Amino acid sequence: MRKYAYLKEPLERGGGDRVFKVMLYKAEEGVYLFEYSNLDAVRCSADFLYDSLDDLHEEWDELIDERGWIDLDDPLPDCQHDAFIPLRVRGRDAGKPQWGEFETLEDGEWIDCIPE
Repeated sequence: MRKYAYLKEPLERGGGDRVFKVMLYKAEEGVYLFEYSNLDAVRCSADFLYDSLDDLHEEWDELIDERGWIDLDDPLPDCQHDAFIPLRVRGRDAGKPQWGEFETLEDGEWIDCIPE
């Protein structure tokens, strides 16, 4: 399960960074909260792990704008959980990941991608 939401007001983080939207992803080990420092960001700028959905909602629900939590499909196999587009590390599907090199699915083909 994945959901994302926009914040009522940007949340200030250290170093002048600001968080504009967040995504939650429920995994076996808990619930991840991904923060995005740009409204158009494809990948997160920070992530946190919560023990439960209740814990995450308790901390974040009052910061979310009137649209609330918006459902988002789970990522495709081998793709990044925090990405809003199909995005995977090149070679991950073959068991030979090339860390730092990404590809995305476009028109049914995996092509090189440099996510911002």
